[in-house]
Order: sequence, then structure tokens, then C-alpha cells
Amino acid sequence: MSEEQLNEQMAQATRGDELACAALYYAFSPAVLHLALGLLNDLADAEEVTQDTFIYALRNLRRFDARRSAFTTWLFTIAISRCRNKRRRKWLPLLPLEWLINEASPGPGRAVEMTLEKRGVRQQVWAALQKLSPPLREAVVLRYLGGLHYKEIGQAVGCHPKTAESRVRLGLETMRADLRQLAREIEPVLAEWTTS
Repeated sequence: MSEEQLNEQMAQATRGDELACAALYYAFSPAVLHLALGLLNDLADAEEVTQDTFIYALRNLRRFDARRSAFTTWLFTIAISRCRNKRRRKWLPLLPLEWLINEASPGPGRAVEMTLEKRGVRQQVWAALQKLSPPLREAVVLRYLGGLHYKEIGQAVGCHPKTAESRVRLGLETMRADLRQLAREIEPVLAEWTTS
């Protein structure tokens, strides 16, 4: 959705146009769901947070200020708040990483990825992500699942962009340390694929 289309849909939605509200929901709900799934590890909870996020956002569109943040950053800020509330109320089981990835059938160029998947690499990366403290996990998820820049991450979680950058870096370093043993195990497999 272009910026012009977004502004038009928001103006119509602010006036109560249900089709405009639906257009905003369908355009942005996949990203919010993806973010919530990355933070909560539970599809039902992520769907509930997505619904709550849009109920709040659509009722409060007049509060959105495009000079302060992008629309997705504003939505992610609302979603993060809802995720934090949800996490406080419940201890969540781990969700397989396959739920976050595109389920399209693999092409011939994905042989290495398929080999790593068979060896449980995706699950290991997902488990390493879930071991991070909530501030680090939020920053990493916003950066790599949400696609936000550090300034936007800072706006979404309420910290300085340099703090957001530091959290992402620390989160990745922590995950790397957790995955070092796994890397040693898969290195021969990668070498085999790159030489063949």
C-alpha cells in the first residue's frame, strides 16, 4: 500500500468506513501477527493480540501522528504492549519455527536449507531466540521478523535507537554463543554442499 493509499484509507477509516478499516487490517495484520507470533510463541495468543491491536488502533486512528512514526511502527508499539500483557498472564510453550516460515514447496536451490532443516537447525535457532530476555528478544524479532530499523525499534519499545541497536547486537551475540556447538556440527554438511 502506497503512502497516498494509506493516508486515504486512514482518513476513511477515521470517519467510520468499514471497508477502509478492513483494508487496513488486511494490509497490516500479517506483519502484526508475524511479530506477535515471534514474541509469544503461540498462534492463538498471537491471533488474539493481533485482533486486540487492530481494535485499539482502529478506534484510536486520530491519535496516530505520522510525524512521530511510521504507521507500522505505531501498530508494532501497540502489539508489543499487548504481547507484554499476555506474557505476564501466562507461561507459554515453545512454537515450532516452521509456523513462522513460508510453507511453499522448496525449490532446487534450497538443498542446503533442507539439509539444515533435517538436522534441526531451525528449531535450534528458534530455541536460542526464546532463551533471550524479553527486551533482547523483542529487539531481535522487530529487527529480523518485523524488518524495522533501529530508530523504529526504539520508538516501538520506548528506548533510544542506540539502545535498540545494542539490544539487537547483544541478542545476536547471545544466540551465536548458544549456537556455537551446533555450528561445529553442521559445518561439515555445509562444506560438503558447497564443494558438490
